[in-house]
Amino acid sequence: MDSATSAIQSLCQNVGRVITGKEASIRLVVTAMLARGHVLMEDLPGVGKTMLSRTLARSISCSFRRIQCTPDLLPVDITGYVDPRTREFIPGPVFAQIVLADELNRATPRTQSALLEAMGEGQVTVEGVSRALPDPFLVLATQNPIEHRGVNDLPEAQLDRFSVQLSLGYPEREDEIRLLGSRAEHDPLERLEPVMDDGQFLDLIRQTVQVRMEPSLFGYIVDLIRATRVSSLLATGASPRCALQWMRLAQASALMQGRGYVIPDDVKALAIPVLAHRVFPASYPAESMSMTEWKRRCVKQIVAEVRLPEN
Repeated sequence: MDSATSAIQSLCQNVGRVITGKEASIRLVVTAMLARGHVLMEDLPGVGKTMLSRTLARSISCSFRRIQCTPDLLPVDITGYVDPRTREFIPGPVFAQIVLADELNRATPRTQSALLEAMGEGQVTVEGVSRALPDPFLVLATQNPIEHRGVNDLPEAQLDRFSVQLSLGYPEREDEIRLLGSRAEHDPLERLEPVMDDGQFLDLIRQTVQVRMEPSLFGYIVDLIRATRVSSLLATGASPRCALQWMRLAQASALMQGRGYVIPDDVKALAIPVLAHRVFPASYPAESMSMTEWKRRCVKQIVAEVRLPEN
């Protein structure tokens, strides 16, 4: 357990050499990957979403592809296609271990849905033939929260495939100064060395599922999920898929902290990144508050009303 935690800490620190001042976001992305989850990053342009994805891939020697989503992007541009002349399958960019789907909400609903099977099943089906994706496999998708023209909101089925949502946000002043200094002469990513290979990371994933979780914590997760379904604050609640992903994320969080068992705080600390993008409020926020912030406040209030397990 100690060696696993040390390896995870080394990974987070390695990513932090390039992504300055965003330790909590780095840990959340690594947690999601240990839990075989996917990440939705809702943020403004230029805050480091692409760099975070590339740095993570470099740190664990994984293949990386970036998909720039546009209205004319087709499903085959993501999954690949069968060449009509040779009948050979030409794999698309989704056949990488870490895939960045940039501005996913600019793609059409049909193209967005091309990622559903990949994210849920770890495979894609083209012309009736299913092909397995590489392992580990992580989708990091981005969307700009202030764009309203030329975008297609992600449907509930797509949002539910993302284990967590996060926002990097603008850096603090000192972190931004460090950012400029670190890139004054060279790009730090160019000199970044891996701290493990994909096989070693898969071993960490296997250790994640071995982290012990008491039945009382299963009940706590279910109580939190059910509370979102009956709350007067929300029009829609969370799904059983959310509960399953939350369980695995809690195990990954415990492993990152050097424990072979989950505690209630592991579950509670993940509530907002796990739930906020999956629920929809029953009322709209005041003009001074964004919908994202309003959802987070609703989730926070619901979590506060659910009783912690006694043991």
